[in-house]
Amino acid sequence: MKAEHVTVEIVILAMIAAFLGLRLYSVLGRRAEHEEEPNQARVESKAGAARTGIARAVPEVPQTKPAQRVQAVPATPPSVERGLREIGTADRRFDAFAFVEGARSAYRMVLEAFWRGDKDELRQLSDGDVYESFASAIDARTAAGESLDNRLVRIEDSSIVEAEYRAPFARITVRFRSDIAAVTRDAEGNVIAGSLHDAIEAIDIWTFMRDVQSADPDWILEATDEG
Repeated sequence: MKAEHVTVEIVILAMIAAFLGLRLYSVLGRRAEHEEEPNQARVESKAGAARTGIARAVPEVPQTKPAQRVQAVPATPPSVERGLREIGTADRRFDAFAFVEGARSAYRMVLEAFWRGDKDELRQLSDGDVYESFASAIDARTAAGESLDNRLVRIEDSSIVEAEYRAPFARITVRFRSDIAAVTRDAEGNVIAGSLHDAIEAIDIWTFMRDVQSADPDWILEATDEG
């Protein structure tokens, strides 16, 4: 009898445990299902961002047509705006804002290549005449046993001052105002001119050119001048 009594108690306890388990699942299970939905949405959002290369941490900027972005370029004289529009008509991929950002990068790359005497990079970034001028200056510097230890501290301003399209070539002239720390050293590394502690203001006016009918999207430096 005692064995039967114990068995009945075990069966009753098992039934109670099963009942409580079902009640807990009915409450917690539905809550978990509702909580998983937004989590899944966040995962899919992150996966989509990774596929498109778009960072969702910042608001998206509405895409504009090239002509609209030309209008938005600040402090653009009418003649320059007209030239940019002609370039944009000939090359639908042209974007004035993207061009200015690219020109700033090219400005730094060309200066640093010239300062360290990298002719190969200068050949890729500039046309024949400009390259020859750079190469001659580098050769003269090397012959004198001198080297440049310059630093581009910052680009204070960059603005388009001229733009024209003469098929198939587009030309845009940019005025750069920058701070440069310039030092010239002799063969022993001694400073013979300039200082890294005192930056000087430099104004350069560079013209970039591109054949819009070419599959190559790169612009090259066609002319340099000082402001």
